[in-house]
Amino acid sequence: MTSEEFLISLEQENAACFERLVQLSAAGEAPESLTIERLLRVALKNELEASEIAAIWMAGTGELHVKLALARQAGDEAKHYRLIEERLNELGVDASAIDPRQGGYSPLFEYLSGLKDTASRVAAGQFTREGIALVRNQCFIDFCEARLDRKTAAMYRDVIQPDERHHHELGRTLLARLVSDPQDQARAREAARRTIQLAEEAQETARLKAGLSRAPGC
Repeated sequence: MTSEEFLISLEQENAACFERLVQLSAAGEAPESLTIERLLRVALKNELEASEIAAIWMAGTGELHVKLALARQAGDEAKHYRLIEERLNELGVDASAIDPRQGGYSPLFEYLSGLKDTASRVAAGQFTREGIALVRNQCFIDFCEARLDRKTAAMYRDVIQPDERHHHELGRTLLARLVSDPQDQARAREAARRTIQLAEEAQETARLKAGLSRAPGC
């Protein structure tokens, strides 16, 4: 199939998976113990890992236009980290005492850091992971609004979400130039599927072991 046909097919497959992720993220009633502060701590880890992955990939990517896109993304994710830190401090949490590296890197980080070809990286990162971030962030925004924390909701809606949407849409543009042959298409599809699988597993683990749902993406 052509690059555009492949992208439409992958978008449709991802969209069905994203809907399932939304349902998992918003399942059940949120207990009072599920606070915005707890979820923002999770967000710090997500943002740090997203920034670091983009930086790792940037160093090992040959295509200049992709390298520059990764540089932009690394900076955006680091910016999000600082915004979340500031918000935690405003909510009475000493964010400087939080080290999101504690406990090690996530399985998704380990998987993404091991990807070697550019088509797989773009399909897994900007195109799929950032697509996941968009739907998970919307769940979090809705949760913040329900808890009457309009400042945190606005931070995500007005600053973080536009950046993530840019990353995702840019990922589609980049991927269109990288999947012209069947082998690249197969690698890209497999990377997208594995990214979603690991995101689902992480979400379910967090819900079952820590009672965490409605957590934002990156």
